[in-house]
Amino acid sequence: MQKIIECVPNFSEGRDKGVLDQIVAEINSVEGSLVVDVDMGADTNRTVVTFFGNPESVQESAFLAIKKAAELIDMSQHSGAHPRMGATDVCPFIPVSGVTMDDCVEISKKVGKRVGDELGIPIFLYEESATRPEWRNLANVREGEYEALERKFQTPEYTPDFGPKEFKPKCGATAMSAREFLIAYNINLNTKDKKLAFDIASDIREKGRVARTPSPTKYKRDGDIIKDENGKKTTIPGAFKFCKAIGWYIPEYGRAQISINLTNYKETAVHDVYDYVVKAALDRGLQVTGSEIVGLVPKAAMVAAGKHYLKKMGKPTGLPERELVEIAAFSMGLADIAPFPLEERVVDYVLAEKCGLVDMTVTDFVDEVQTDSMAPGGGSVASLGGALGAGLVAMVSNLSGGKDFLEIYPEICQIGETGESLKAFLVNGVDADTNAFNGVVEANKIKASTPEEEAAKKAAILEAYKGAIDVPYSVAAKCLDVLRLAKQLAPKGLAASASDVGVGALMANAGMHGAILNVKINMPEVTDEVYKVDMLKKCDDLAAEGDALLKDILAVVESKL
Repeated sequence: MQKIIECVPNFSEGRDKGVLDQIVAEINSVEGSLVVDVDMGADTNRTVVTFFGNPESVQESAFLAIKKAAELIDMSQHSGAHPRMGATDVCPFIPVSGVTMDDCVEISKKVGKRVGDELGIPIFLYEESATRPEWRNLANVREGEYEALERKFQTPEYTPDFGPKEFKPKCGATAMSAREFLIAYNINLNTKDKKLAFDIASDIREKGRVARTPSPTKYKRDGDIIKDENGKKTTIPGAFKFCKAIGWYIPEYGRAQISINLTNYKETAVHDVYDYVVKAALDRGLQVTGSEIVGLVPKAAMVAAGKHYLKKMGKPTGLPERELVEIAAFSMGLADIAPFPLEERVVDYVLAEKCGLVDMTVTDFVDEVQTDSMAPGGGSVASLGGALGAGLVAMVSNLSGGKDFLEIYPEICQIGETGESLKAFLVNGVDADTNAFNGVVEANKIKASTPEEEAAKKAAILEAYKGAIDVPYSVAAKCLDVLRLAKQLAPKGLAASASDVGVGALMANAGMHGAILNVKINMPEVTDEVYKVDMLKKCDDLAAEGDALLKDILAVVESKL
C-alpha cells in the first residue's frame, strides 16, 4: 500500500499571489510532494494549501514552506478576519493511506522540533499531537491571537513544545498537529427550498437541533420549542458523530444542497450519511438527485462504500478495488453536477506512479523479463504468479452468488475480499522484488576508502541483502495465504469453476516455491547466522504446509470435474 499523508498548512497571507507562489514552489520542489489546492482568501488574508506526499517528502516540504513563509510574511503588518497567530498559522498532518495517526503525530513532532531548532519559531502541538489536554482545542492555543503572544509568553503556563519561549514579532508562532482526513461532501436535492435542506442537515449533524413538538408543516423547525423544568431549550443529538452540516440554496445549480464536513470518515462513513439523507428526503417528499465530493477523497472511503452497496444488492464483494470505487461513485451519484474522474478526485490515484513493472502490458512485461538484465527476474515472476492465483480465487468467490449461496453469503464475501487484498499485496510485490535487488546493486556501488567507510558499506550491503530476502519471504507467506483461502473455497464455491480454484492454487504454490528460491539464492551473502537459520526454517515450514494444502485442494477439485 502506498504511504500517503496529507498536509494542510494555513498561511497568513491571502492577497499577494506572488508570496503564495513562492511557498507553493518550495513544497513542490521536493520529490514525492504534490500541491493539489491553493485556496486564497482576501477578506481573511489567509491561504489554505493542500498537498500530499510520502512521509519523508511531506516532512521536508512542510519545513521548507514554513521557512519560506517566515521569510516573506510579516505578522506585525498583518490584519484579517480569520483567527491567526503566525506566518504559518497551523500545519496539520493527516493519515491517508498506509500510515497511522500515531505516525502522523510522530511526524508533527519531528517537523515541530526541526522548525523550533533551526528556524527559532515557537511551536505548539494541538489536537491528536497535543501534550496538554487543554491544547487539544486549537482555540485554547490561539486565544488572543497574534496580538496576545507577547503577553502570554511572559506567563509560565504558555510554554511552546518546541522552539524558544519568546515573542517573535515577524513570524509569530505556529500550531502543529495530526488529525483525521476531512471529507467535504454535498448532497443535492430536487428542490430550491433551503429550509428543507437545513431541516435535513439538522437531523444528521452531530450537534443536532432544538427539540420541538410535532410540526404541523413539513418543516420540523415549525414545531414549538420544548424547554426543560428550568426553562432552557432542550436539544436532540444528530444521527452522526464527526458530522457538521448546513443546508443552503445554490443559484449556480438551481437547487438546494446539504453541505457536510465529515471529520472522521472511519467512524462516520460517507455512504451511511448518504443513505440516511436519501430516506430523510423521501420522508419529506423530496428526492436526492446525487452528491459531490469537494476536493479529494481517500480511496479507502470509496472502497468501503462500494462494498456497502454491493452487499445491499446481495452481490459478492471481492471485486478489484477500482471497480469498487466506480460502484461507489455510481451509487452515490457523484457525477450528478460535474464529472467525477477518479484519477483527479481519489487521493491514491492522483498520487499513483504509473512507471512500475505492473503498469506495463502483459507483452511488455514478458519481453522485459526476457531481456539480459537481471531484474525483473524470478522473484517478480513468482509474485505475479501468486497474484494471479489470488485473483482466480477471488473470481470464483464473486461467481458464487445467487440463491444457491445465500447461507454462506458472508463467508463468500470475506473470501473474495481477502483474495483481493492478497492480490493487491502480491501485485505490489512484482516491483518490490526488483527494487530490493536494485538496492543490493546500489549498496555494492558505495565507495569506501577508509576502514570506517568500509564498515559502513558492509553494513549497508548486509541490510540490502536482508531486504532482498525479506521481500520474497513475504511473497511466499502471502502465497501460502492464497492456498489457505483456496482450500476454504474449493468445497463451497461454484462447482462449474472448480478448475479455476485448482489453477489458482497451482499458481499460488508455484509463486510460493519461486519466492523461496529467491530467499535461498541470497542467503550465502548474509553473515548473520541467527537470521539465516531462522529464515531457512520458516521457508521449509511454508513449503511443507503449502504442498499439503495444494494436495488437498486438487483432490477436492478433481472430485468436482
